[in-house]
Amino acid sequence: MISYEDLKKFDPQKMYKIYDIWPEIAQKHYESDLVPIKFQEYSHIVFAGMGGSGAISDIFSAILSKTDTHVEVVKGYLLPQTVNSKSLIVTTSVSGNTEETLSILNYAKKSDSNVIAFSDGGKMEKFCNYNKINHRKILTEHSPRASFTGFLFSMLKVLEPIIPIQEKDIVNSIKKLEEQKIKINSSNLTNDNPALSLARYLDNIPLIYYPWGLQAAAVRFKNSLQENTKMHAITEDVIESCHNGIVAWEKSSDVNPILIQGADDYIKTKERWRILKKFFEEKNIEYEEIHSVDGSILTKLINLVYLVDYASIYKAILAKTDPSPVRAIDFVKDRL
Repeated sequence: MISYEDLKKFDPQKMYKIYDIWPEIAQKHYESDLVPIKFQEYSHIVFAGMGGSGAISDIFSAILSKTDTHVEVVKGYLLPQTVNSKSLIVTTSVSGNTEETLSILNYAKKSDSNVIAFSDGGKMEKFCNYNKINHRKILTEHSPRASFTGFLFSMLKVLEPIIPIQEKDIVNSIKKLEEQKIKINSSNLTNDNPALSLARYLDNIPLIYYPWGLQAAAVRFKNSLQENTKMHAITEDVIESCHNGIVAWEKSSDVNPILIQGADDYIKTKERWRILKKFFEEKNIEYEEIHSVDGSILTKLINLVYLVDYASIYKAILAKTDPSPVRAIDFVKDRL
């Protein structure tokens, strides 16, 4: 187990304190005075962002996945050639200085698409002001990855006119975050804390299996483990893996499987989970299960992200690692 003194010692920048108030941050940002967009409905939306901002793009892609809207998530420098006057381009950079997202914004300016940008100032805000592009400023909470809920719920408010999710679902997602907080926050460092239990399971490289609709949570889990815990992690779609990746388990491995399952996964996906677990049990392969809460896709994803993000912080503390610094990222950015 870890103690509160361990948290203070190995997380000196107090990332855990921000996670302790994620539900309050979500509520505050959703009730902010940010002005919703006045754009019309679009048949094509491009979300652009890297890292934590890219994870937010994945959430919106999941929310829009069951609509007729063509959604693309860009994590790079170039806009899709499919953008036109019926496209909406949404760029997100917490710092406002992300090189790849600024490149997308520059290309977007030259297109005849509608554009809106989100950042906490930086070059992005200046670019938007100069070029008369819609921009909404959202304040950073500790770091880009810890700012996830603040940016997500601010963007939900601003993009509400074109996002197919009802206000009651957004309110319910925050309520579920409050319930999750009681279980996983830093005042409950006991065996009853599911995030801490998950952290203790992460001894080796985790292989995170997910169903298609929950990909955003799996990718976020991988990214948080890499940034906070400084460890390798792998993600695989559970259906696709049964056509290739599962063969790797025929040899002994130090990889730890983690199964992220939705409360209402498709019936054939549930069948695949049962088969996969039976395979692991017959091979004496230990695995860990994570189950989403009930609710809308937003509720499922944000609560999964809350759980796995906090697990990555606890794992960092167990490994006596400061979760905040990302020196390897700084190394790359300093040379761009």
